[in-house]
Amino acid sequence: MAQKSTADKIADVLLWPGTKICEMMGVPPADDMGLIRSMFNMLVYLCILLPILWIIL
Repeated sequence: MAQKSTADKIADVLLWPGTKICEMMGVPPADDMGLIRSMFNMLVYLCILLPILWIIL
């Protein structure tokens, strides 16, 4: 088994919320070229980062 590079590990961490949501819904995360997982990731990070930006600005 090949070890993951640092970039792969960072990508796994950033994509983790969308992957877990897809798994809970029974949708394979790689289906549809990962677009469903990307949508969930954008929604999660929007809900996290938008309030932080409002506080800072």
